[in-house]
Amino acid sequence: MRAMGRYHPAVRFVTTPLPRSGVQIQETIDMSPTEYQPSASVVALAGKLFQMAREGKTEELGAALQARVPADLTNEKGDSLIMLASYYGHAATVKKLLQHGADPNRVNDRGQSPLAGAVFKGSEDVIRALLDGGADPDLGAPSARETAHMFGRMELLGDA
Repeated sequence: MRAMGRYHPAVRFVTTPLPRSGVQIQETIDMSPTEYQPSASVVALAGKLFQMAREGKTEELGAALQARVPADLTNEKGDSLIMLASYYGHAATVKKLLQHGADPNRVNDRGQSPLAGAVFKGSEDVIRALLDGGADPDLGAPSARETAHMFGRMELLGDA
């Protein structure tokens, strides 16, 4: 499990109940992310958040984002919440994450972008949400444009 907030110079967590999640973060930490070892409650919360993104639980994930969960939270593979929501075809969840500042161009550890994942899956509404949110069709390896070309789905990107 990666440090929560892995790209921040310091991480600070306080006791925060997250509605409908049944989990509270019950610690305060202020150190570099490379030194941070998440507690069992933080790991459990992160697992629930990633599952919410996979399942498209927009309202629940939105409540967590309101409680200051980082919109760009990543798992041990570098998959962000928006990557998971995109890959599993949840446009409303993608839009909610974008509203809370999620980066549509954040690639995972394999160099894959959320847009390339949505193109691979053929999810037109997710593709539109990501493009409207500023996703770059030429980012990643393979890029969304390359993915569309490989699978004969160039129409999914339109004029992007």
